[in-house]
Amino acid sequence: SSAQASGLWQFIPSTGKTYKLEQNHLYDARRDVIASTAAALDYLQSLHEQFGDWHLALASYNWGENAVGRAIGRNKAKGQPGDYTMLVLPEETRNYIPKLQALKNIVANPGAFNVDLEPVPNRPYFATVAGARDIDVNVAAMLADVPLEEFLALNPAHNQPQISKSTPARIVVPVERLESFVSKLAAYDKALSEQKPASAHAPRKLSMRPARQI
Repeated sequence: SSAQASGLWQFIPSTGKTYKLEQNHLYDARRDVIASTAAALDYLQSLHEQFGDWHLALASYNWGENAVGRAIGRNKAKGQPGDYTMLVLPEETRNYIPKLQALKNIVANPGAFNVDLEPVPNRPYFATVAGARDIDVNVAAMLADVPLEEFLALNPAHNQPQISKSTPARIVVPVERLESFVSKLAAYDKALSEQKPASAHAPRKLSMRPARQI
């Protein structure tokens, strides 16, 4: 992204900081699935409260609330309505909302569009574990008994091959691997990391959180 947007919800650095998404050489919360989703929901709610309309809120999410606000102001200066359909928008933003609506329609009623979607069970897919020590991602993946590629996909916020205990991120594992991961981690008697410790913070207790679904 030319605007340096990153992560599932494409936060630019400044907006990420506004919504408390930490960004440093160890960790970028914009790529943290849980943290960025919570921030995105807060941001969308804020935009809706600002504009009073979901179309304008979504346009602002894509283009920026200041840009949308200026477009509304230009219309009002000409005596024209300031609703989404009347604004002069960049092509990307103009197409953004119809694409979202089309996706919603397909997911809600795939048969009407001759689309066959694989069912997604209505249950949590992953759970989180608070790290007590620095741990290399390959060691964590091994203890979680998941392929490294899948582990990295679940934990994309880390900028180093080590998950540092100094970051606010929790380790994300498939929910069915949670109990086994916690047990193996507690019993592991070898070095968890061959990397230089990323922080001198005191270790925290290992804790478990209920599985979450997004």
